[in-house]
Amino acid sequence: MKIKPLSDALGAEVIGLNYTKPLKPHEITTLKSNFLDYHLLCLRSKPLTPKQFYQLASLFGTPFTETSRFQWDENVPQISRLDSSYKTKDSKPKTPKDSRLSGWHTDHSFKKFPPKATLLHSHQVPSKAGQTRFCNTEKSYQDLPEKIKLRLNGLKAVHSYDTIRAPARPPQRTPEEIAETPDIEHPLVRVHDETGNRALYFNAGRTDRIVGLERKESDLLLDEIHEHITQKKYRYDHNWSVGDVIIWDNRCLVHSVNVDYPVGESRIHLRTLLKGKRPSGQKQN
Repeated sequence: MKIKPLSDALGAEVIGLNYTKPLKPHEITTLKSNFLDYHLLCLRSKPLTPKQFYQLASLFGTPFTETSRFQWDENVPQISRLDSSYKTKDSKPKTPKDSRLSGWHTDHSFKKFPPKATLLHSHQVPSKAGQTRFCNTEKSYQDLPEKIKLRLNGLKAVHSYDTIRAPARPPQRTPEEIAETPDIEHPLVRVHDETGNRALYFNAGRTDRIVGLERKESDLLLDEIHEHITQKKYRYDHNWSVGDVIIWDNRCLVHSVNVDYPVGESRIHLRTLLKGKRPSGQKQN
Protein backbone atom coordinates (compact mmCIF):
# COMPACT_ATOMS: atom_id res chain seq x y z
CA MET A 1 0.00 0.00 0.00
CA LYS A 2 1.28 3.44 -0.98
CA ILE A 3 -0.29 6.72 0.13
CA LYS A 4 0.56 9.96 -1.69
CA PRO A 5 -0.87 13.46 -1.12
CA LEU A 6 -3.04 14.74 -3.97
CA SER A 7 -2.71 18.47 -3.25
CA ASP A 8 -1.60 20.98 -0.62
CA ALA A 9 -5.24 21.65 0.28
CA LEU A 10 -6.54 18.14 0.96
CA GLY A 11 -6.65 14.54 -0.20
CA ALA A 12 -4.39 11.51 -0.66
CA GLU A 13 -4.20 8.69 -3.21
CA VAL A 14 -4.07 5.06 -2.05
CA ILE A 15 -2.45 2.54 -4.39
CA GLY A 16 -1.83 -1.18 -4.13
CA LEU A 17 -4.88 -2.65 -2.35
CA ASN A 18 -7.41 -5.13 -3.71
CA TYR A 19 -10.90 -4.16 -2.52
CA THR A 20 -12.55 -7.32 -3.85
CA LYS A 21 -10.94 -9.22 -0.95
CA PRO A 22 -10.96 -8.59 2.83
CA LEU A 23 -8.29 -6.11 3.94
CA LYS A 24 -5.86 -6.82 6.77
CA PRO A 25 -6.49 -5.12 10.14
CA HIS A 26 -3.41 -2.88 9.87
CA GLU A 27 -4.48 -1.79 6.37
CA ILE A 28 -7.92 -0.79 7.66
CA THR A 29 -6.38 1.14 10.56
CA THR A 30 -4.04 2.97 8.18
CA LEU A 31 -6.89 3.92 5.84
CA LYS A 32 -9.00 5.27 8.70
CA SER A 33 -6.23 7.38 10.21
CA ASN A 34 -5.23 8.82 6.83
CA PHE A 35 -8.86 9.62 6.07
CA LEU A 36 -9.01 11.84 9.16
CA ASP A 37 -5.64 13.42 8.33
CA TYR A 38 -6.33 14.17 4.66
CA HIS A 39 -10.18 14.51 4.75
CA LEU A 40 -10.35 12.66 1.40
CA LEU A 41 -8.92 9.41 0.08
CA CYS A 42 -8.87 8.24 -3.54
CA LEU A 43 -8.73 4.45 -3.48
CA ARG A 44 -7.49 3.27 -6.88
CA SER A 45 -9.53 0.20 -7.79
CA LYS A 46 -11.20 -1.79 -10.50
CA PRO A 47 -15.01 -1.46 -10.80
CA LEU A 48 -16.72 -3.08 -7.83
CA THR A 49 -20.17 -4.65 -7.59
CA PRO A 50 -22.71 -2.88 -5.32
CA LYS A 51 -22.14 -5.58 -2.69
CA GLN A 52 -18.33 -5.19 -2.83
CA PHE A 53 -18.70 -1.42 -2.66
CA TYR A 54 -20.99 -1.75 0.37
CA GLN A 55 -18.46 -3.98 2.12
CA LEU A 56 -15.67 -1.46 1.45
CA ALA A 57 -17.79 1.45 2.70
CA SER A 58 -18.61 -0.49 5.88
CA LEU A 59 -14.95 -0.38 6.89
CA PHE A 60 -15.32 3.37 7.47
CA GLY A 61 -18.79 3.47 9.05
CA THR A 62 -22.43 2.48 8.63
CA PRO A 63 -23.91 2.99 5.14
CA PHE A 64 -27.53 4.13 4.94
CA THR A 65 -30.14 4.72 2.26
CA GLU A 66 -30.54 7.98 0.34
CA THR A 67 -33.68 10.12 0.47
CA SER A 68 -34.49 9.53 -3.23
CA ARG A 69 -35.65 5.93 -3.44
CA PHE A 70 -35.58 5.70 -7.24
CA GLN A 71 -31.76 5.62 -7.13
CA TRP A 72 -31.46 2.64 -4.80
CA ASP A 73 -29.82 -0.57 -6.03
CA GLU A 74 -32.51 -3.25 -5.98
CA ASN A 75 -30.33 -5.74 -4.08
CA VAL A 76 -28.31 -3.35 -1.89
CA PRO A 77 -30.54 -0.33 -1.16
CA GLN A 78 -27.79 1.44 0.79
CA ILE A 79 -26.01 1.82 -2.55
CA SER A 80 -27.41 4.29 -5.07
CA ARG A 81 -26.70 4.33 -8.80
CA LEU A 82 -26.18 7.90 -9.97
CA ASP A 83 -26.45 8.46 -13.71
CA SER A 84 -25.59 12.10 -14.46
CA SER A 85 -25.14 11.51 -18.21
CA TYR A 86 -26.70 13.87 -20.75
CA LYS A 87 -28.80 11.64 -22.97
CA THR A 88 -29.94 14.52 -25.22
CA LYS A 89 -28.76 18.04 -26.01
CA ASP A 90 -31.73 19.49 -24.13
CA SER A 91 -30.83 17.60 -20.94
CA LYS A 92 -27.54 19.48 -20.59
CA PRO A 93 -27.88 22.72 -18.59
CA LYS A 94 -27.37 25.92 -20.56
CA THR A 95 -25.17 27.29 -17.79
CA PRO A 96 -23.51 25.51 -14.83
CA LYS A 97 -25.75 27.39 -12.39
CA ASP A 98 -28.74 25.54 -13.82
CA SER A 99 -27.39 22.28 -12.34
CA ARG A 100 -27.40 21.66 -8.59
CA LEU A 101 -24.34 19.43 -9.01
CA SER A 102 -22.24 22.48 -9.88
CA GLY A 103 -23.03 24.30 -6.62
CA TRP A 104 -20.71 23.89 -3.63
CA HIS A 105 -22.36 21.67 -1.05
CA THR A 106 -21.96 19.12 1.72
CA ASP A 107 -24.19 16.09 1.33
CA HIS A 108 -27.59 15.91 3.01
CA SER A 109 -27.05 18.81 5.40
CA PHE A 110 -30.86 19.16 5.46
CA LYS A 111 -31.00 16.10 7.72
CA LYS A 112 -30.88 16.09 11.53
CA PHE A 113 -28.02 13.59 11.35
CA PRO A 114 -26.13 14.37 8.11
CA PRO A 115 -23.71 11.76 6.76
CA LYS A 116 -20.23 11.99 8.17
CA ALA A 117 -18.79 10.84 4.85
CA THR A 118 -19.69 10.07 1.24
CA LEU A 119 -18.21 7.35 -0.96
CA LEU A 120 -18.43 7.71 -4.75
CA HIS A 121 -17.26 4.96 -7.11
CA SER A 122 -16.84 5.60 -10.84
CA HIS A 123 -18.10 3.02 -13.33
CA GLN A 124 -18.22 5.19 -16.46
CA VAL A 125 -16.64 8.61 -17.00
CA PRO A 126 -16.84 11.12 -19.90
CA SER A 127 -13.84 11.91 -22.08
CA LYS A 128 -13.51 15.41 -20.61
CA ALA A 129 -14.79 17.53 -17.72
CA GLY A 130 -16.96 15.80 -15.08
CA GLN A 131 -14.41 16.40 -12.33
CA THR A 132 -15.59 16.45 -8.73
CA ARG A 133 -14.08 19.46 -6.97
CA PHE A 134 -13.46 19.79 -3.23
CA CYS A 135 -12.71 22.65 -0.82
CA ASN A 136 -11.34 22.40 2.70
CA THR A 137 -13.64 24.24 5.15
CA GLU A 138 -11.46 23.34 8.14
CA LYS A 139 -8.43 25.07 6.70
CA SER A 140 -10.53 28.02 5.54
CA TYR A 141 -11.90 28.42 9.08
CA GLN A 142 -8.41 28.26 10.58
CA ASP A 143 -7.30 31.11 8.31
CA LEU A 144 -10.04 33.49 9.46
CA PRO A 145 -9.10 36.44 11.70
CA GLU A 146 -9.91 35.80 15.37
CA LYS A 147 -12.49 38.60 15.32
CA ILE A 148 -14.43 36.84 12.54
CA LYS A 149 -14.19 33.48 14.31
CA LEU A 150 -15.70 35.02 17.44
CA ARG A 151 -18.54 36.44 15.36
CA LEU A 152 -19.34 33.11 13.69
CA ASN A 153 -18.92 30.76 16.66
CA GLY A 154 -22.32 30.11 18.22
CA LEU A 155 -24.36 31.15 15.19
CA LYS A 156 -26.84 28.66 13.76
CA ALA A 157 -28.17 28.32 10.22
CA VAL A 158 -31.34 26.79 8.83
CA HIS A 159 -30.76 24.01 6.30
CA SER A 160 -33.64 23.13 3.97
CA TYR A 161 -34.20 20.50 1.31
CA ASP A 162 -34.74 23.50 -0.97
CA THR A 163 -33.95 27.20 -0.50
CA ILE A 164 -34.55 30.36 -2.51
CA ARG A 165 -30.79 30.95 -2.33
CA ALA A 166 -30.16 27.98 -4.64
CA PRO A 167 -30.40 28.83 -8.36
CA ALA A 168 -31.57 25.32 -9.34
CA ARG A 169 -34.30 23.13 -7.88
CA PRO A 170 -33.69 19.67 -6.35
CA PRO A 171 -35.58 16.51 -7.36
CA GLN A 172 -39.25 16.47 -6.39
CA ARG A 173 -40.06 14.57 -3.20
CA THR A 174 -42.85 12.12 -2.52
CA PRO A 175 -45.14 12.90 0.46
CA GLU A 176 -43.21 10.27 2.44
CA GLU A 177 -39.89 11.93 1.57
CA ILE A 178 -41.25 15.40 2.46
CA ALA A 179 -42.24 14.12 5.90
CA GLU A 180 -38.70 12.82 6.37
CA THR A 181 -37.01 16.13 5.52
CA PRO A 182 -38.24 19.09 7.62
CA ASP A 183 -36.03 22.18 7.98
CA ILE A 184 -33.25 21.79 10.53
CA GLU A 185 -30.83 24.08 12.36
CA HIS A 186 -27.08 23.37 12.44
CA PRO A 187 -24.14 25.39 13.81
CA LEU A 188 -22.40 27.60 11.29
CA VAL A 189 -19.06 26.51 12.77
CA ARG A 190 -19.01 22.78 13.31
CA VAL A 191 -16.73 20.87 15.68
CA HIS A 192 -15.53 17.61 14.15
CA ASP A 193 -16.73 14.80 16.42
CA GLU A 194 -13.58 12.70 15.92
CA THR A 195 -10.75 15.24 15.66
CA GLY A 196 -12.19 18.16 17.66
CA ASN A 197 -11.18 20.59 14.88
CA ARG A 198 -13.53 23.38 13.80
CA ALA A 199 -14.78 23.93 10.25
CA LEU A 200 -17.29 26.16 8.51
CA TYR A 201 -20.46 24.17 7.90
CA PHE A 202 -22.14 25.65 4.83
CA ASN A 203 -24.10 24.30 1.87
CA ALA A 204 -24.83 26.67 -1.01
CA GLY A 205 -27.82 24.58 -2.09
CA ARG A 206 -29.32 23.94 1.37
CA THR A 207 -28.26 26.67 3.82
CA ASP A 208 -31.24 29.01 3.75
CA ARG A 209 -30.55 31.63 6.45
CA ILE A 210 -28.76 32.40 9.69
CA VAL A 211 -30.97 32.24 12.75
CA GLY A 212 -31.64 35.66 14.32
CA LEU A 213 -30.53 37.75 11.33
CA GLU A 214 -32.67 39.61 8.80
CA ARG A 215 -32.65 38.02 5.34
CA LYS A 216 -30.45 40.73 3.80
CA GLU A 217 -27.82 40.54 6.54
CA SER A 218 -27.95 36.74 6.53
CA ASP A 219 -27.52 36.55 2.74
CA LEU A 220 -24.55 38.92 2.87
CA LEU A 221 -22.77 36.87 5.54
CA LEU A 222 -23.48 33.56 3.80
CA ASP A 223 -22.20 35.00 0.50
CA GLU A 224 -18.98 36.08 2.23
CA ILE A 225 -18.52 32.59 3.68
CA HIS A 226 -19.15 31.03 0.26
CA GLU A 227 -16.53 33.24 -1.37
CA HIS A 228 -13.99 32.57 1.38
CA ILE A 229 -14.21 28.77 1.53
CA THR A 230 -14.05 28.29 -2.26
CA GLN A 231 -10.75 30.07 -2.81
CA LYS A 232 -8.29 28.20 -5.02
CA LYS A 233 -5.84 27.62 -2.14
CA TYR A 234 -8.41 25.43 -0.37
CA ARG A 235 -9.33 23.40 -3.46
CA TYR A 236 -8.59 20.07 -5.12
CA ASP A 237 -10.19 18.94 -8.41
CA HIS A 238 -10.40 15.19 -8.97
CA ASN A 239 -10.10 13.84 -12.51
CA TRP A 240 -11.93 10.52 -12.46
CA SER A 241 -10.56 7.23 -13.73
CA VAL A 242 -12.85 4.21 -14.04
CA GLY A 243 -12.76 2.27 -10.77
CA ASP A 244 -11.77 5.16 -8.49
CA VAL A 245 -13.39 5.15 -5.05
CA ILE A 246 -13.40 8.54 -3.36
CA ILE A 247 -14.32 8.84 0.31
CA TRP A 248 -14.59 12.37 1.66
CA ASP A 249 -15.43 13.95 4.99
CA ASN A 250 -18.65 15.97 4.86
CA ARG A 251 -17.82 17.50 8.24
CA CYS A 252 -14.98 19.60 6.81
CA LEU A 253 -15.28 19.59 3.01
CA VAL A 254 -17.67 20.96 0.40
CA HIS A 255 -17.76 19.69 -3.17
CA SER A 256 -19.15 20.45 -6.62
CA VAL A 257 -19.07 18.99 -10.15
CA ASN A 258 -17.76 20.37 -13.43
CA VAL A 259 -20.99 19.71 -15.37
CA ASP A 260 -19.65 20.78 -18.80
CA TYR A 261 -19.06 17.24 -20.12
CA PRO A 262 -20.17 16.00 -23.57
CA VAL A 263 -23.71 14.98 -24.46
CA GLY A 264 -24.08 11.25 -25.17
CA GLU A 265 -21.12 10.17 -23.00
CA SER A 266 -21.89 8.20 -19.85
CA ARG A 267 -21.12 9.49 -16.35
CA ILE A 268 -22.19 6.80 -13.90
CA HIS A 269 -21.18 6.32 -10.26
CA LEU A 270 -22.21 4.23 -7.31
CA ARG A 271 -22.68 6.20 -4.12
CA THR A 272 -23.31 5.57 -0.46
CA LEU A 273 -23.45 7.74 2.64
CA LEU A 274 -22.13 6.90 6.13
CA LYS A 275 -24.18 7.64 9.24
CA GLY A 276 -23.02 10.65 11.21
CA LYS A 277 -23.77 12.45 14.46
CA ARG A 278 -25.81 15.63 14.80
CA PRO A 279 -23.53 18.61 14.06
CA SER A 280 -22.38 20.41 17.17
CA GLY A 281 -20.57 23.65 17.88
CA GLN A 282 -19.12 22.15 21.06
CA LYS A 283 -16.33 19.60 21.51
CA GLN A 284 -17.56 16.09 22.25
CA ASN A 285 -16.64 14.43 25.55
